[in-house]
Amino acid sequence: MTDADPRFPPLSDQPGFLLGQFGSYTGGRFGELLAPLGISPRHFGMLRMLREHDGQTQQQLCETLGIHRNVMVGLVDELEKRQLVERRRHPTDRRAHAVYLLPAAHDVLVRAQQAVTVLDGELFADIDPEERATLLRLLQRMAASNGLRPGIHPGLTHERMRPC
Repeated sequence: MTDADPRFPPLSDQPGFLLGQFGSYTGGRFGELLAPLGISPRHFGMLRMLREHDGQTQQQLCETLGIHRNVMVGLVDELEKRQLVERRRHPTDRRAHAVYLLPAAHDVLVRAQQAVTVLDGELFADIDPEERATLLRLLQRMAASNGLRPGIHPGLTHERMRPC
């Protein structure tokens, strides 16, 4: 066996790889925690957006989340089947439908937020609060400098794809 080639450092020494590895693990674990609630991380993102801006039209949600209209229709259909949201005629635009949270969605959101707390506890168990605060600031800065929208997961939006 030959000596290590310095042009190819171990992947475990490359921050981009570690972030990708950790992101993949985190997404999978989050999906596991949400599964008993009957939702996925994508549903959680949509429900959180509606919690903050209930009654948006599908087009508005599509634009806010950067989701293609076909993906939006599918997500809303799935959430309607779970009786978490409903479409209603928009009050001022007869051509549009607004999406509203149903009472069951509020309970699911509380339980999903508890799953977020559990996940954070697992992920950061070995990091003290000061280190965690530093890591959070660094990640927020990195996200902003790379053009990521706060609170919008690129896995939900397909950021690099053209929306609506």
